[in-house]
Amino acid sequence: MRIAQVAPLAESVPPKFYGGTERVVSWLTEELVRQGHEVTLFASGDSETSASLVPCCSRGLRLRGVRDHLATHLVMLSKVMRAAADFDIIHFHVDLLQHPLFNRIRHKTITTMHGRLDLPDNMPIYKAFPRMPLVSISNHQRLPVPAFVNWVDTIPHGLPASLCRFNPHGGDYLAFLGRICRDKRPDRAIEIAKRTGIPLRIAAKVDPADTDYFEQIIRPMLDHPLIEFIGEIDDQQKGAFLGNAHALLFPIDWPEPFGLVMIEAMSVGTPVIAWRAGSVPEIVTEGVSGFMVASIDEGVAAVEKSQTLDRAIVRQTFERRFTVEKMTSAYVAAYARQLALARDANQPQRVGAFAAV
Repeated sequence: MRIAQVAPLAESVPPKFYGGTERVVSWLTEELVRQGHEVTLFASGDSETSASLVPCCSRGLRLRGVRDHLATHLVMLSKVMRAAADFDIIHFHVDLLQHPLFNRIRHKTITTMHGRLDLPDNMPIYKAFPRMPLVSISNHQRLPVPAFVNWVDTIPHGLPASLCRFNPHGGDYLAFLGRICRDKRPDRAIEIAKRTGIPLRIAAKVDPADTDYFEQIIRPMLDHPLIEFIGEIDDQQKGAFLGNAHALLFPIDWPEPFGLVMIEAMSVGTPVIAWRAGSVPEIVTEGVSGFMVASIDEGVAAVEKSQTLDRAIVRQTFERRFTVEKMTSAYVAAYARQLALARDANQPQRVGAFAAV
């Protein structure tokens, strides 16, 4: 197949540091190329890929300090539209921006919805373009969206099994990895660490929008001998950071669409202790790859219970459910279904010996 992957421009593909969507786009793109597909990646110019790269800005917008990304994304979409005839499938990862431009050729598009879908301000576009083919990354993510939306499939994220080395032993600290914001609730992770007496290492970025929260709420909590704030880390550091942890704390307070860090932790054998919210019940296998909790007390108890989990089984759970091969196979099947629907729609309907057009 001739496939276009259209990535967000906030980060490079793969991202230098934080950037879940761009990381997934990279894994999917590289696996599609490995499988023999002809792939073109629309992304920032500092992206690294074995596909054909169409640079749509010099480098990721966040690290350049660009705050409003709308104009640059619209320019990218115009490039994609001009090249649309060159592709069998155009796979978007930029939420809803492309709907008005590509509705006419929606039969050859798929859009993966990577973010939260419960924001009421976005609902008008679903009503205006209800037939645009969408993919969710968890079943829970779909719940706030009108029933008439054209869901093609739910396809969980997957990552390369070789990306991070399995660590059969783990370590003596708790890990928090991601972003400092109210939704991610690092304050809960800090409280659990203090109550268990186990050190907590926080590897996270602080976006400009979350600076006040970090300075006013989180920074004062870091002044404790058990708490270490590392800051943002890259992929090379991530494997060791997660692999050497006793458990990953994922104490979210929002309808998480997926939670990539959970399967990253599972890939190295580290159990996940997560609040029961959003996609978590679809990812964490209770008592096998981790525990789901609903309070600080339950989180403290789960840290103790996590010592009983077999890290090899945690890794096996990842290999069975969340590899890049499994994700890519699901997307290729979705692409094929779209192409079949498009062919059927373009076939004239036979009425007796005559074709109805």
